Amino acid sequence: MPKLENKPLSWLKPDPNQPRKSFIEAELRLLGESLRRKQLQPVLCQPDGTIIAGERRWRAATLVGLPTLEVKIADEVLTDSQKRVWQLVENMLRADLTGYEQWTACAELMCMNAGWQMKDAAEALGLDPSTITRILSPSKCVQEWQDALRDGKVGITDCYSASKLPQEKQAGLLALKLSGASRDHLEAVVKKARSTSASTVKLAKVRCPLSTGTVVTVQGAEMGLDELIEALQSTLESARRANKEQIDVKTWARVMADKAKVAV
Repeated sequence: MPKLENKPLSWLKPDPNQPRKSFIEAELRLLGESLRRKQLQPVLCQPDGTIIAGERRWRAATLVGLPTLEVKIADEVLTDSQKRVWQLVENMLRADLTGYEQWTACAELMCMNAGWQMKDAAEALGLDPSTITRILSPSKCVQEWQDALRDGKVGITDCYSASKLPQEKQAGLLALKLSGASRDHLEAVVKKARSTSASTVKLAKVRCPLSTGTVVTVQGAEMGLDELIEALQSTLESARRANKEQIDVKTWARVMADKAKVAV
């Protein structure tokens, strides 16, 4: 179990890889005055004094001249991945990180755990998988979007909208956002662009492997998703009617083939 001790501030040292990069002095002073009255949460640190979680408390205490802080010392050296999880949980729950800080920290955490899926990061951080998807969405955006996120000109939700578009179409969306467009407007633009893009992609043969091992193949004139959906729906309706009439699959397939010949 981690040991709880009072340590002089000089014993503690910040972690250069801490995800939080910006600290507002006015907020630190308020926190420092609060710590002067009562420290509600100890600082978590490595056995050598490196802060794992609680750097804001340490900075605030230093700013107002407190001599010591209550610290919880880990009983073993944590891995980089373990430290990052602690830091992200601490910051996301107690002092909001900027969108840029959330993205870079979570992206680094995923790199530290090469085999992780989104659900693994979500479980480690106690977040919903959809939240992790949004936080990591800037990784799918062009550099201009990432720079705008860093500079506070856009937010994570804006980047999530942009990440749904091909990178060659993201610059126009960024210009629209910087001109003052709302998030709802961005989403409407993205939805329209994706719909237009999807309708231009057509295939003469669509092969759809299912998790059951069955493969559904639709072949004929070139089709987009709209035409594919229509073909599958009409086929499904016909099969259901045949099932109600107790027609076996072999007979149904022969009937469908005969109807196709007549249509031609």
